[in-house]
Amino acid sequence: MFETLPAPKLDGIIALMQAFADDPRAEKVDLGVGVYRDEYGRTPVMRAVKAAEARILEAQDSKSYLSLAGDRAFLEAMETLLLGGSVPGARVAAVGTPGGTAAVRQICELIKRARPEATIWVSAQTWPNHLPLIAAAGMQSRPYRYLDRESGALDREGFFADLEQMAAGDVVLLHGCCHNPTGVDLSLQDWAETAALIERRGMVPFVDMAYQGFGVSLDADAGGLRHLAARLPEVLVAASCSKNFGLYRERVGLAMAVVEPGLRDTLAGTLAGLNRQSFAFPPDHGGRVVSTILGDTALRHGWQGELDAMRIRVAENRRALAEAIRAETGSDRFGFIAAQNGMFSLLPLAPAEVETLRDKHAIYMLGDGRVNMAGLNAETIDVTARAIAEVLQAR
Repeated sequence: MFETLPAPKLDGIIALMQAFADDPRAEKVDLGVGVYRDEYGRTPVMRAVKAAEARILEAQDSKSYLSLAGDRAFLEAMETLLLGGSVPGARVAAVGTPGGTAAVRQICELIKRARPEATIWVSAQTWPNHLPLIAAAGMQSRPYRYLDRESGALDREGFFADLEQMAAGDVVLLHGCCHNPTGVDLSLQDWAETAALIERRGMVPFVDMAYQGFGVSLDADAGGLRHLAARLPEVLVAASCSKNFGLYRERVGLAMAVVEPGLRDTLAGTLAGLNRQSFAFPPDHGGRVVSTILGDTALRHGWQGELDAMRIRVAENRRALAEAIRAETGSDRFGFIAAQNGMFSLLPLAPAEVETLRDKHAIYMLGDGRVNMAGLNAETIDVTARAIAEVLQAR
């Protein structure tokens, strides 16, 4: 049966993780893996999560199935966190999923059922798994311009020009905040113009919200999504709690559709049916942790404080790296790093230069120059800046 099965191509991030693990050099620096790390290189369990888990362990008396949509308390808590009351609950259909990855896949499957001929437009620089998930669902995709590599800012002219080329009924996938991998976010004015253009052209926005709270604040990071939901008749959302709750391995995600009230039950039933056909009941433990935290004033306050500290640390790393590269090179060419949001940036380095950083300096990043700012600390920022300066000097 399997003689003709081709060997799978190893995912670039997974391959980089393995190469880093196999590298014996003590001074190696991992800027590739997309997880939050503290100054000691750890991905900690948040104190609020530990407290919530203790409560759950003490009170939970069953591990029986819940509904295909998942725990209602989790769905309602996430609706509030994401939408902030910008639309009435009668417009919202949502289901839990195993992480944000499954949420993206379920939304793609939903689009396939509703409008298989639609094109899903994706920013030219995006999370590496977006395109495979779209293709696996049997949908076609096309890129739109997003990053100006020279300035490290939004290519506004290209972005809006490409949106103008999309057909009615097409879907445009937007990063809600902390764009991965560029760190370049839309301003509120950009979101308003995007919403107006989508409304005029008859497209449907699909917002991937994987980093809420890592940009400016929980509410500010959801501002663009809330504007779209309040203005447009249909908005699709995939959300993850991996980063902002540190629940990576618990696989906590949400697939949501904001529609007209008369369509809400149809969408809710369809999403639940998609769950049934893929994994049936979504995992509950991580979602229950989230709802426990968001439903308790003290736990929520503590969690927000921890999340704020994580966001501030990443922002400080951004500023420190930009300043260190400026000091090493005498140029502000990398100054854009400090103005971006979230954990990631795309450095203007050629693949050969990225390879040199890995082979000669033991600094690991993806081949396109994506770096995880949370992978830096006080000891490695200057080391990284000197290595980058050396590579640039060799051009």
